Amino acid sequence: MSRENAEVVRTFIDALNRRDWDAALAVAAPDVVIDASGNAGEWRGVHRGRDQVKRACELFVEPWESVRVEVEDYIDAGKHVVTRMTGRFMGRDGIEVQAKVGWCLTLHDELVTHVLAANDFEVALKAAGLSE
Repeated sequence: MSRENAEVVRTFIDALNRRDWDAALAVAAPDVVIDASGNAGEWRGVHRGRDQVKRACELFVEPWESVRVEVEDYIDAGKHVVTRMTGRFMGRDGIEVQAKVGWCLTLHDELVTHVLAANDFEVALKAAGLSE
């Protein structure tokens, strides 16, 4: 994977972990799309453009005391970067939840243009034309 694409994805995910939506969107195209149609909850759906993506991120973290994703793998797939991640969530009542997820991020001109936020790593790989 190009060093540039890897750095863009790291910057994007690190900013999301900090809840710094503006920093995340600074490395995203103006017409960025997050496809969370396979997810549950308020943020489910396809979110288009920086304003909708920012609102989706706010909706996603709203019910949690803390949310953090830890990237285990960055996989090069040409214009795509696939990540295998563990989401760690702390509820406002103190209950902790972990989830294994996969994202397929598409980049163009060193900007994130599309994110498939999949609950299943294999789905993210298939979106990039790969298999485990």
